[in-house]
Amino acid sequence: MNLRSLPSLLLIGILLLATSCVQAPEVFKEQRTVFKVGDNPTWAKKVLNDSNWERRINLIPEGEIFWSRTRIDILKSPEKLRPYGLQIDAYGEYEIFWDGVLIGKNGNPGQEAENPPEGELWITYSIPTHLATEGEHVLALRLSNYYFPDHVGHYELEIADYEDLLANMLIETSYMHVFAGAFLIVSIYFLFLFLNNRKEYPTLIFSVCCFLIFALVLTVFSKDYISIHYSVHVIRLQILNSFLLGISFLIPYYFSIQFPYSRRRLLLILYAALLIIFWFMGNHAFDFKTVSMVVSMWIFSFGIVAYGAYKNARGARLVLVTLLLSVVVFLASGFVISMYTGLGLILLGMLYLLALNIKEQRLAYENTLVQSTRLRLELLKKNIQPHFLMNTLTSLIDWVEESPKKGVQFIEALAKEFDLFNKIENETLIPISQEIALCQTHLEIMEYRKEIDYSWEEEGIDPDQKIPPAILHTLLENGITHSLPLADNSIKFKLIFESSREYKIYTFLTFAARTEQGKNTKKEGTGLKYIKARLTESYGYKWELTSEQADHGWRNVIKVYSSAKYTPKSPKGDLLND
Repeated sequence: MNLRSLPSLLLIGILLLATSCVQAPEVFKEQRTVFKVGDNPTWAKKVLNDSNWERRINLIPEGEIFWSRTRIDILKSPEKLRPYGLQIDAYGEYEIFWDGVLIGKNGNPGQEAENPPEGELWITYSIPTHLATEGEHVLALRLSNYYFPDHVGHYELEIADYEDLLANMLIETSYMHVFAGAFLIVSIYFLFLFLNNRKEYPTLIFSVCCFLIFALVLTVFSKDYISIHYSVHVIRLQILNSFLLGISFLIPYYFSIQFPYSRRRLLLILYAALLIIFWFMGNHAFDFKTVSMVVSMWIFSFGIVAYGAYKNARGARLVLVTLLLSVVVFLASGFVISMYTGLGLILLGMLYLLALNIKEQRLAYENTLVQSTRLRLELLKKNIQPHFLMNTLTSLIDWVEESPKKGVQFIEALAKEFDLFNKIENETLIPISQEIALCQTHLEIMEYRKEIDYSWEEEGIDPDQKIPPAILHTLLENGITHSLPLADNSIKFKLIFESSREYKIYTFLTFAARTEQGKNTKKEGTGLKYIKARLTESYGYKWELTSEQADHGWRNVIKVYSSAKYTPKSPKGDLLND
């Protein structure tokens, strides 16, 4: 999947969500609802004095029968052959009457203790055309609320064209599933990206956020095709609040990674504690929990992103705009629609930040490829420099004429060095033993060329260690080039290795007399630039290199840090062309 198509996919989901929420003109007006405990069939009648009924009942003990009456004004009579439908969301099992006529039954009210749960929480009934004429009507419900006796009177209703109610429900559900599917695809895509690079935790957080939004939408709209009894509705709401708890924490946490601030850990802990308090608050205060968590998420996210914009952090201003757009959506629509749309906009902002990071990583990768190519070319140049080849071939001719046996040995040493160079040409790291063999072979060649007694010593070498290719070889070349033999016509090189939990050190010593050129050298040569480039390629900037004169000749120290807490300053400029 092309990353550029993901914002379009999410935008399509948001647009589908918006188009699914177009409301049809209202055809009814709901008046007050009153309640009374007891069971009397005459309470279903349209004409009944219910002035002494209660506006609210707090508790119905032991699943007793109670009634509710709601006066409804029909603003327009239905068309012929197109009856109105009544869509109701009520806690309990009930019978429903319209102007005293039974138009539907949901479960067995009053028999819940003896019978298994029956009926659904959301159901749509057809109102006979002759009963839905323009004017005042009475909706009466005979209910029992055995499983939640303290949850009386919590129901919502909608009246519209019966076929439209059913069709709109299916259309809305299909649109929301497309919306959720977009987040599922994005979640899987970024999960695979994280599995390929497990250090990119923002990618994982974004993937989890997308999956939680997918799960949230799927759970909310599963009611349209899965029968849910009111007894398990609280469990469903707890699951929804759990998804929302994860979303409400992960989104600000993601922004805190992208836009770091002081005391981040403390503030995140306090914010998480606040969300948990909201989550545990009240047995049935799910609407309050939802609003509290969503508003808290927005405020905390806005504060973090605004701080990032104040610090001129990359991408912060655009993300700030998406957060403000979510407020505009909230003011222009209801809470439910604005919540899903706002989450989509916020996720688009998060996706934008990830796209910037991925672009930066791609550019860094391309630069790494360019640098690796240049390093290989430098290694090749070091091996086939014209003056090195000419001087070596000249010395080889002399040895072949004077001592054919040593000339053959000279050729074998030269062939071995070329063979070693060929093996390490495309490697980023090679075993230290291979690097030492390269150095020793080079000393053997230089002995034939310069007729100087070169020697090599080692101390504390760990054969399991790996280093970038030819960096010790380069130090060796520098030592040969800028040194004169001692009185006994010898030059000695010594490699010392030390390691600890935090770092490892390679100390390369040259025991020789320095040339005048070596004494006065201040400018960094190509050799040291090559070494720094190789170290940067392999270790980032977690290394140090010092090269200085010493009483015995020259001292070079390469220190590589293994601790992630140490981050030295990165060198400035091009390492090969300063």
